Amino acid sequence: MSSTINTNVALQNVLAAMEVERKKIASAQTKGYIFIATGIVLGIVVFFLGFPIIGIISGLLPLVYGGILLYQINDELQAYKNSYKHDVIGAALKFLDQSLTIQPNIGIEVSEFMYTQLFNTEPDRYNTEDLVSGSSGQTKFYFAEVHAEYKTVTQTKNGTRTEWHDIFKGIIFAADFNKDFNGITIVRPKDFGSSLGAWFSKHIYSFGNKDVVQLENPDFSKTFVTYGSDQVEARYILTPSMMERILSLNNQSKYSISLSFVQSRMYIAFPLIRNYFEAPVFKSLLNPDALNDDSNAIRFMYDIVQELDLNTRIWGKR
Repeated sequence: MSSTINTNVALQNVLAAMEVERKKIASAQTKGYIFIATGIVLGIVVFFLGFPIIGIISGLLPLVYGGILLYQINDELQAYKNSYKHDVIGAALKFLDQSLTIQPNIGIEVSEFMYTQLFNTEPDRYNTEDLVSGSSGQTKFYFAEVHAEYKTVTQTKNGTRTEWHDIFKGIIFAADFNKDFNGITIVRPKDFGSSLGAWFSKHIYSFGNKDVVQLENPDFSKTFVTYGSDQVEARYILTPSMMERILSLNNQSKYSISLSFVQSRMYIAFPLIRNYFEAPVFKSLLNPDALNDDSNAIRFMYDIVQELDLNTRIWGKR
């Protein structure tokens, strides 16, 4: 898809216009950061030369001026970021499929986050954005970035200390499975050795050992552990071909995925470190590779429907 984007004249014109704005913002931010850094260094040097008052004043002036420069450019920066998501990412989605749309300020609500049954810790702080929705063939799907955290408060000799811990950071993907499930089926990574995967063992929903579903694919059982409230239904969902497709999808993902099948939806949690669909400030928009990461992420999510063969309707909804 990136080659199509890079040869689209209309989009290249949009990127060229935005590049002018990006350079202006980058220049202002660079000046602001330079003045702030200069103020800090100047203040420290003069202070330790034995002139504390002069050091504070001489350092404060450039520091304040740098802060003013950053403040003045803030509205333009936000407008630039919004334009990137609407005009650039929005266009990239349309190139892939006309049904695809992005809503930057909307995501997956915390109630649905818990409804996935993938997490048993209620978030104390929750952020979600960049809801992409559409359809591939007969299958409707949507996904969004999510960052859910819980806090711990501990007593120390100096008072209380509040710390924030990740429950999940990444993308939640949801698709219509064209079947009303009687129970709930959870597929989670079996290997909790990595630090990024360790949160699964603590926060992911668990039915307990009595509800472990024994499956006949040794590679799948080596990679995942499956829980189901309806053992027969879980085996109907996780057919031999479906297990192979999930393994393939997991191999294509940077970190181990987790899945749930709830009512008529399939949810997939993709842990990630970086945020997608964010406008670059200090990198040129005209670089042919500038959109590669975002366009590859879009294509990857879109292809899940084909990867898991969700358009093959082997069941019907009641």
